[in-house]
Amino acid sequence: MSLIKHGSCLCGAVKFSVSLEKASVDACHCSMCRKWGSGPLFSVICSEPVTFTAGTPVFYDSSEWAQRCFCGKCGTHLLYRLKSGKFESVSVGVLEGDTDWVFDLQVYIDEKPVYYCFANDTKTMTRAEVEALFN
Repeated sequence: MSLIKHGSCLCGAVKFSVSLEKASVDACHCSMCRKWGSGPLFSVICSEPVTFTAGTPVFYDSSEWAQRCFCGKCGTHLLYRLKSGKFESVSVGVLEGDTDWVFDLQVYIDEKPVYYCFANDTKTMTRAEVEALFN
């Protein structure tokens, strides 16, 4: 059974709904996510593409294979997706309502800087392991 969530940017100009397989949060430690938000990207994996219900988000081609999406008015980071359509994740902080989120995965763990760490016991994946899933 899918979990349907609604979200919006900080200013409310962009609104959307998303379907999730489970209430599971991951953290990406890749250098681009850290540069984008000055820390890891905490996100939830979508089971279907995001449906935008208000506003027009901006999509930025951050690499040959991926895009990052944000509000063009307030700059809120909304989602990350592969151009192939095989993967889409939404920043967990933009979703509305209380959910019993479980933090259970860290990716690009081999790129995580030494100045922070999380006490949670999670599955970890290296850059090579993540990229092997989508190639």
